[in-house]
Amino acid sequence: MSDIQDDVTPIYDRQNQPHPILVVISGPSGVGKDTTLSLMKKRDLPFHFVVTATTRPRRPNEKEGVDYHFVSVGEFAEMIDANELLEYAVVYGDYKGIPKTHVRKALASGKDVILRIDVQGAATIRRLIPEAVTIFLVAENEEEQLRRLLERKTETPDRLKMRIATARKEMQHLQNFQYVVVNRDDRQDETVDKVISIIQAEKCRVDWSPINL
Repeated sequence: MSDIQDDVTPIYDRQNQPHPILVVISGPSGVGKDTTLSLMKKRDLPFHFVVTATTRPRRPNEKEGVDYHFVSVGEFAEMIDANELLEYAVVYGDYKGIPKTHVRKALASGKDVILRIDVQGAATIRRLIPEAVTIFLVAENEEEQLRRLLERKTETPDRLKMRIATARKEMQHLQNFQYVVVNRDDRQDETVDKVISIIQAEKCRVDWSPINL
């Protein structure tokens, strides 16, 4: 009996160790990334949602420090120079980036980290943090995705055309993600259920590796 216990004790010890994971939620414009995160936050689960820094103008319904950290181009350049960003990219003509310190502190505290980032940023995270769990959200079909973009009414015609063209290109990167979740307009709670189920399953993996930043 003691021999068996000696064999399995390291397994139990390993599984009982806190092992926070980093989850990337990405996808083209119009698939409902922000809505999905908003609904996840309402579940009051112990996730840390990292707020992205951006030079994009704030939309009427957005709040500083909740939806994004809105900064000037100069302030963003200072963050780059100070190596404060885990990743950054130019997205639809604006800078977006993930503050590195926020991610480190959350992981160190044992919390699972949720990153809502664009497809470019997701590629960078996969390279820097191969242990990251990557989820690609898609709309039910292209017509639904275009309808959502049009209903925003926050873009000039030229920027809207750019978003639509970029979204079509980004769909080609779907195969680079571990999971894909269809976000149907009338069943968004199901989308959240699926994302949370993916996270729960990943937390049960026996081959997990610690994340080092």
